[in-house]
Amino acid sequence: MRAAAKRRAALVDLAAGAGFENSFVRDLPADPVLLNVPRQVSNACYTRIEPTPVAAPKLLAWSDALGELLGLSRPGAQAVEALGGNRVLPGMQPYAARYGGHQFGHWAGQLGDGRAITLAEIIATDGSRQELQLKGAGKTPYSRTADGRAVLRSSLREFMCSEAMFHLGVPTTRALSLVGTGEPVIRDMFYDGHPRPEPGAIVCRVAPSFVRFGNFQILAANNELDALKRLADYVIREHFAGHSYADWYQEVCRRTALLMVDWMRLGFVHGVMNTDNLSILGVTIDYGPYGWLEGYDPMWTPNTTDAQGRRYCYGNQPGIAQWNLARLAEALLPLIEREKLEEGLNLYADTFNEAWRRALAQKLGLASPDEELARDLLEALSETETDFTLFFRKLAAVPLNGSDEALLAPLRAAFYVEDAAHERLVAWLRRYVERVRPGGAARAAQMDKVNPKYVFRNYLAQQAIDALEAGDASVLERLMRVLARPYDEQPEHEELAARRPEWARHKAGCSALSCSS
Repeated sequence: MRAAAKRRAALVDLAAGAGFENSFVRDLPADPVLLNVPRQVSNACYTRIEPTPVAAPKLLAWSDALGELLGLSRPGAQAVEALGGNRVLPGMQPYAARYGGHQFGHWAGQLGDGRAITLAEIIATDGSRQELQLKGAGKTPYSRTADGRAVLRSSLREFMCSEAMFHLGVPTTRALSLVGTGEPVIRDMFYDGHPRPEPGAIVCRVAPSFVRFGNFQILAANNELDALKRLADYVIREHFAGHSYADWYQEVCRRTALLMVDWMRLGFVHGVMNTDNLSILGVTIDYGPYGWLEGYDPMWTPNTTDAQGRRYCYGNQPGIAQWNLARLAEALLPLIEREKLEEGLNLYADTFNEAWRRALAQKLGLASPDEELARDLLEALSETETDFTLFFRKLAAVPLNGSDEALLAPLRAAFYVEDAAHERLVAWLRRYVERVRPGGAARAAQMDKVNPKYVFRNYLAQQAIDALEAGDASVLERLMRVLARPYDEQPEHEELAARRPEWARHKAGCSALSCSS
């Protein structure tokens, strides 16, 4: 990474000062055809394409924290035009990336980015190169039968969750802006034959790279080995400097394992872990039908498309990540010896298992892992509907002495069925307090650092969506402020930490979501 002077400039000013870079376009093979119609592309990593203008771009939300990192001031009218896809600034070389992938375990061939268009790269104030990408910016050659657009609800969910995950300490893509398009988008939210027009919106998401496993898979599947090598060389040069091919793959395995631990420790469920939705940098990417565990259930999935098979349920995520890494390994066989690839997959398993044991110990306030105690707790939580986030946050307040009722009292806010029996949990709590008693009062403060009070629950997202569709941004803005400090008490916002209300159990957008969400 190079050094960069601290600045707070308008986005449009970067064009005048040669502030945009385009290393992906410069270093990798381009699609020689400039026809923007759905088609198969070959021997290329991307297609040069410009966003499709919208009727009336309007700034709906802006991340001040990310803007500060990028050295960008809040956008004026001209910058909103660029962030809404109506204007390409001098120095930008927009493109849509080409990739393939396995979807729900089956090879789907070319997928590409059918509605995301990278504008350019900029050097952030910390010296890192960051890519600006518009999602919902119109059709590309990879759109297949889709319209290349995004509805407000899906764009808001990606905007908010990207930033929420960052503040939780999870590696993730970020989100800079949310821009309303001023025109409707037709979507069949439940795939039940009842499409309807919804407000459109575009999110500008930001990451050092949006390359995912599928970028390599499509090249290998089509035997485009020169492009495969060039892409690997580019990724290593820009993001894994000094690594050999084998070392790079093993580092991807290690990072992916640690990302899975983060998802699992927080009760986050991605919902659609296709190989084209896993980042080569080991960061969370593509926020679609995600969700947060409400009642603890290892088989829960937020994705209605996954409701029968539950391939991408909470408990399956670590195994699916390893399966996806194995598919990436197959694509990299022309570059890396099979033995080295197998070592990477073994490293994934070892890294995940060790880090997951350590994460559970930290959540429980233990100085060292206790696998039996952790396993027995998760089994007890499965017996009655208990909120995952609230339980671990409230566990720090359980007294080290007292009656059964005294032990349960701090946890009652986490129980969805208030009169349920908790004999097994009480027995576990007796063992637990004996185990942690030597640690004394310091336990609670340490637990609060790893067990968040506030997460971006789906019902909170839906409330923000409903309000913004009605022209009220205050709900979203309040959530942004609160979720920027998820581990702090913030007593004035106590209701935002509550378990999912009963009215939201089956309300659209508040529990399970479709891939169009």
